[in-house]
Amino acid sequence: MEESDVYTEDGTVDIHKNPANKKTTGNWKACRFILVNVCCERFAYYGMSKNLVDYLKSRLNQGNATAANNVTNWFGTCYITPLIGAFLADAYLGRYWTIATFVFIYVFGLTLLTLSASVPGLKPGNCNSDTCHPSSDQTAVFFVALYMIALGIGGIEPCVSSFGADQFDENDEAEKLKKSSFFNWFYFSANVGAFVATTVISWIQMNIGWGWGFGVPTVAMVIAVMFFFSGSRYYRLQRPQGNPLTRIFQVIVAALRKMSVEVPEDRSQLFEIADDASNITGSRKLEHTDNLKFFDKAAVESQSDSINDGEVNPWRLCSVTKVEELKCIITLLPFWASGIVFATVYSQLNTLFVLQGNTMDQHMGKHFEISSESLSLFTTVSVLFCTLLYDQFIVPFARKFTRQERGFTQIQRMGIGLLISIFAMITAGVLEVVRLDYVKTHNAYDAKKIPISIFWQIPQYLLVGCVEVFTFIGQLEFFYDQAPEAMISLCSALSLTTKALGNYLSTVLVTVVMKMTKKKGKPGWIPDNLNRGHLDYFFYLLAALSFLNFLVYLWISKRYKYKKAIGRAH
Repeated sequence: MEESDVYTEDGTVDIHKNPANKKTTGNWKACRFILVNVCCERFAYYGMSKNLVDYLKSRLNQGNATAANNVTNWFGTCYITPLIGAFLADAYLGRYWTIATFVFIYVFGLTLLTLSASVPGLKPGNCNSDTCHPSSDQTAVFFVALYMIALGIGGIEPCVSSFGADQFDENDEAEKLKKSSFFNWFYFSANVGAFVATTVISWIQMNIGWGWGFGVPTVAMVIAVMFFFSGSRYYRLQRPQGNPLTRIFQVIVAALRKMSVEVPEDRSQLFEIADDASNITGSRKLEHTDNLKFFDKAAVESQSDSINDGEVNPWRLCSVTKVEELKCIITLLPFWASGIVFATVYSQLNTLFVLQGNTMDQHMGKHFEISSESLSLFTTVSVLFCTLLYDQFIVPFARKFTRQERGFTQIQRMGIGLLISIFAMITAGVLEVVRLDYVKTHNAYDAKKIPISIFWQIPQYLLVGCVEVFTFIGQLEFFYDQAPEAMISLCSALSLTTKALGNYLSTVLVTVVMKMTKKKGKPGWIPDNLNRGHLDYFFYLLAALSFLNFLVYLWISKRYKYKKAIGRAH
């Protein structure tokens, strides 16, 4: 430790007490370790997850609907567990130590997954050329490993993007602009890892074996851990700010206790601490807003608010900033809800897009075949291309017309993505109509492959990648910026849960659609033999839901007001 460094009691660097720390920590110097870590971690994640549907079908002997539902349930869990990691990060551990703890759970889960696919006795047995017949214990080991990985992801996902953004000082205008660019490069790095995983690991799993196919991602995750810890000396760490749920419930309870109290017209009479800084660790004061006025009652002072010696009872009286924290969370919820339908569309990349591709001609040339899972690399290519295009060209061009420093506001950026998602589903549906028309014309209902090239799926994959750049990156930045500063991890996790609920909604839709369309002996829209189904109807259903979702999004976006922080952090 250098003499010039100033650390807080928990060992974090405080650049405001000693500006000299600003030259040696944070900024892109620290972010390069985070971006490499993200690249390797996403390589591991996509490497082990891209072919899960095929693994469940060929090694665990599951049907199309069961395999698809198991995969979407797991993906959903991967985006619910971040609530656990986010709570620990904001309340107790901080983002750095939360990531540092959960990466080891992640590595252990990947190791167990590799063993379950390669060690005799653990890997599925009784295999013929197409399928295996595993024991219940072998299946159990696989799913224990799978959900241990989901828990590890839960500690990393809500923290790592926010941790990277923490490396830029919000009070420095030059660094503040770099923060916006960081989210683009964060997503770019993640998709570099996804691209390599999609092109390399899918081939390994299909041609060498599942042991190697899961083992290589495990090694990649170990490298990610090494890079993360290598940058420790350069990181700017944010201190944990206390239990955010306690503060939320204090406002609710205080407001309910004062239901009959009138809120003064002069908002300056509402309770706020006299100090320039907020009394919430790591957070600036928030400017009062006129929405959700009921909760302002929690900041109305009365004689019963003190415990003793003038000390305020936080369950009876809350500061304006604490009230505004709750308002921020509530006003973010409609945007959170609007992301669920798009996440349902996005989940089709790993399920129904794959199953659709399995029925098509997978030849590339006379002697080489590609797996249908590999086609998702076009989504990754689309993300990489569109991210560079957006950061280097679209933002400067749009800035001339919108006069926004970021080109588009975060709300506009997300809305553009939601609009494009409608066309992604329509494109997938049109292709399925063409495919089923060939089946009907040539009476090819029992054919395993239809002589229509799988590369006709490329447009739908490209569109989904384009949507990611607008919606997911915009969502990351929006929830980071608009979250209360003491609840950034929690709000980042909240944005991730849209993916979880999107996967769960996909499972519910598939289940309900199959139940309703299998009546009177019909095969349903998504049978095991897709040639006898109507997958196109399901894609059009998603397009219709996406259109309704977009209309609702336009309505809520017109009524949203961006938060305003004042003063300085405590």
